[in-house]
Amino acid sequence: MKSESARRIVIVGGGSGGLKLATRLGHRYRRDPEVKVILVDGTLTHVWKPLLHEIAAGTLDIHEDECNYLAHARRHHFRFVWGRMQGLDKERRTIQLEPLDGNGDGQTVPSRDLPYDVLVLAVGGISDDFGVPGVAEHCYRLDSATEAERFRRSLLESYLRAGQTEASPAPGDLDVAIVGGGATGVELAAELDKMRRELNEYGAVGIDTVKDTRLTLLERVPRLLPGLPEELAESTEKELTERGIAVRTGEAVSEVTAEGVRTEGGEMIPARFTVWAAGIRGQAFLGHLDGLETNRRDQVLVKRSLQATTDARIFALGDCAACPLDSDGGGFVPPRAQAADQQARFLATQLPRYLAGKTLEHYRYRDRGSLVSLDDTAVGTLMGALMGNVNFEGWAARFSYRMLYRSHQRALHGSFRALMLWGSDLIGRRTRPRLKLH
Repeated sequence: MKSESARRIVIVGGGSGGLKLATRLGHRYRRDPEVKVILVDGTLTHVWKPLLHEIAAGTLDIHEDECNYLAHARRHHFRFVWGRMQGLDKERRTIQLEPLDGNGDGQTVPSRDLPYDVLVLAVGGISDDFGVPGVAEHCYRLDSATEAERFRRSLLESYLRAGQTEASPAPGDLDVAIVGGGATGVELAAELDKMRRELNEYGAVGIDTVKDTRLTLLERVPRLLPGLPEELAESTEKELTERGIAVRTGEAVSEVTAEGVRTEGGEMIPARFTVWAAGIRGQAFLGHLDGLETNRRDQVLVKRSLQATTDARIFALGDCAACPLDSDGGGFVPPRAQAADQQARFLATQLPRYLAGKTLEHYRYRDRGSLVSLDDTAVGTLMGALMGNVNFEGWAARFSYRMLYRSHQRALHGSFRALMLWGSDLIGRRTRPRLKLH
């Protein structure tokens, strides 16, 4: 039995960073009755966020690669609480959870308070619309697996409906505009191209999904992938263009409507589906929490120890945190998946020091480089390799990209289980459809 006076480490957010932190702390304190580790999330399953573009295109089945929080918590010695955070009471050391709506049977769980001794905010980020009119009303986003799946179903059903009539689709009816030429936008464009070509091979849709679908990728700066070297950005643009994807760099969006995207130059780009994949900001509720300091992007301001500037008991990591890069105030840690993973590993060692009353160390961001998937190939750069910074593309980059996911699985499940999951995936490729068609 755990002590009723046990200190509670409450982690809000079951993304890559939050789930890895809960897993590591769960194992560390599995035999310690004085410490309880609790993970809070508004969904029941975890999906690795870098896979969302594949879910959106149907090239990955969401149910094949999700991790159930309840089962994972039992296996890794922490407790899972289903709910979304909506408030914070620093004086009472509690967080408030939103009411849980029923499934149509009229049953609800009212708002609840959850006490903590240490609170870790790991709720991730959302795409930033930069105040562009029409984004909220007319755009799909890839901020969650639910949103990615909603986009996939809408696009697939539009293809199927179009194939039920003898008339050709009207211009724009099946077109997709992707706003944002960073990694997410580029990867989604490549996967959607794969989706339309696979559908043609199935021959069941009834239309030419390559000819009748126009994919447009817009980026407001003069080139794609601003975080990668220019030569890789150029080869990426060439690859996408050769696949029939219209790449528009230096094109800022001024408005999104139900009919398409309007650029600041006044051009209207027809698109039945618009996906907003530009920018990252924190969750809106963070800016309204009791006594926390946030920036204009709703990110919690933290010290280099990842402690909130206004409360040493509260920590934040990942996209929802604004952490200084160094003591001289030279910018903030970029909102990237590798930063969240590094910070989760850092807090797994520092929170035990905090509970023991020891001085905390400073987190130091280490840029390991970037990898961007282009369906059956990839481009990327490795930072700090034996030969310095290395740019590479092709099968080697694709293999390295896939290894990132295997590394994520290993951190969650251990080496043996990750190896079994890899083997299961290899076998499943020979038995499952190449696209999710329902």
